[in-house]
Amino acid sequence: MFGLKGAYFYLVAIQVTLIKFFKKIYFSTKKYNNSLKSKIPSQVFFNPNSFLLSIISPYKQSSFKISDINPNDFWLESKNKNFLEQHNFLWLNLIDRKTDGKNIQKIIYLWMLNYSSFKKEIWETSVLSSRIISWILNIDIIINNGTFDFKKNLFQNIITQCNHLKKNIKFEKDPIKKIEVLTALILSGIVFKEYEENYAIGLKELEKFVKYYFDKDGFPLTRSPNDLIFFTRYLLLCHEIIKDAHYSMPSFLDEIIKESLGCIKFLKTPNNQVPLFNGSSESDLNNFDKFLENFKIKKKEKKNILGGLFYAKSKGQTLYLDVGEPPSKDFSKNYQSGPLSFEYFLDGLKIITNCGFGNKISSKAELISRLTASQSTLTINDTSVTKFERNKLINRVFGNSIKNSFKTNHLSIKDDKNFLGISISHNGYEKNFSCIHKREIYLDHKNNKIQGTDHILKKSDGLPIKYVFRFHLNPELSAIKTMSGNSALIQISKNKSLIFTIANEKLEIERSIYLGGKKILDNTCITISGNLVNKDKSFNWEIKKKL
Repeated sequence: MFGLKGAYFYLVAIQVTLIKFFKKIYFSTKKYNNSLKSKIPSQVFFNPNSFLLSIISPYKQSSFKISDINPNDFWLESKNKNFLEQHNFLWLNLIDRKTDGKNIQKIIYLWMLNYSSFKKEIWETSVLSSRIISWILNIDIIINNGTFDFKKNLFQNIITQCNHLKKNIKFEKDPIKKIEVLTALILSGIVFKEYEENYAIGLKELEKFVKYYFDKDGFPLTRSPNDLIFFTRYLLLCHEIIKDAHYSMPSFLDEIIKESLGCIKFLKTPNNQVPLFNGSSESDLNNFDKFLENFKIKKKEKKNILGGLFYAKSKGQTLYLDVGEPPSKDFSKNYQSGPLSFEYFLDGLKIITNCGFGNKISSKAELISRLTASQSTLTINDTSVTKFERNKLINRVFGNSIKNSFKTNHLSIKDDKNFLGISISHNGYEKNFSCIHKREIYLDHKNNKIQGTDHILKKSDGLPIKYVFRFHLNPELSAIKTMSGNSALIQISKNKSLIFTIANEKLEIERSIYLGGKKILDNTCITISGNLVNKDKSFNWEIKKKL
């Protein structure tokens, strides 16, 4: 049943859903589409570098070749599984600029014949914004040797779609879509002098966006590494185009780029990805290499914690630990309930992982990946620390937001000649189970190993609890339980292995699933479980190379 707060959000969700329903009906009317038409630009005043599309485009050159496609069949929905994806035109990143010009003109000409007026899915905010960006970044090849009518129609289509974005920008609450919209408006204002106001509007709103969605270190308030990557791509795109157009660079944009690149450098794992916390999946960071190469962090500016994530490095070891609290409801769409979860790398290879965010697989996989059990941390009585909104209508309007929160306490960093690590606790289990989880985790410089101590601290007497500590392994690795029962052999290669040991406890090897890629993978999970009644208990474990 709904509480008072839940009932409020449900009623608001109904209101928003009805408004969107009637707006979409209005958007499809001739009156609305005529209202989007305005002065057609006379010419392109600046040709942006088409290579910049690669910053945001997910497509690689091996995806497909435009020259192999018949333009007349390109928009046949029944023959194309990726019909909607084609409407964002991010695939223009793949074109051969010497030979594909005529095919591209024909494909866009046919698009304008059929889709110039509002159509629900094809004019969806993200698809539409990406389409404008892609067309503008390739406008030179699109209009090259084109007829006067084709150019006029193209310019009108770009401006019509920009006008739709401007009319509705104040209603867009999704930060991912918001930054796409602002980038599209900024680009249109640079390319077409008649619409310089688009540049001014986009830049003003982008400054508000940065102030609202980022913390003082330049990390998104969602605490999601994937959001950091996404936002930085679009900020870089805006920055590079403004620079190429010789416009005065806004100081806020320079500053947020510097801060965001610093955060990415902080998070960049030895395998050139980001750690799997709070909505993250496998993300290739190669596109950032040229920006990061010239980016230096001054020694006095180096930090151990950004975005609620702790980072430590010692010789061949790298550690990431989630020490943050949940974001507020407005920023919790991609949050995963994994307080004090960690990921561990040794000699460039990930050993301990979280399961990743399953949004690239299915909605069910995404739901599973939100659970505390999908992270390398503690669960009590098979529950998650954080509860998520389950009402479909509320989720559709507000996103998959959280319903409760918790606090982290007693954070203490150790950095001496022997150890580098952290001690911290959270109270997420206190209300229901009268328990505090405290984790101490350190990189041993001398012995090149990681050691940890987990504490379950009982705040008061109560019912027995079942505890489970999970250590999810990289799906490329396997593990077997040793004869002693308190250790596991983690096989790295034929002649290389690690040993996981837990003192005075028995461990088990269980099957788990990895959701960080585009499909579900089987992986191995080391678990320590048991029951506890009315007393504190500590668990000492370590991972080291097998001699």
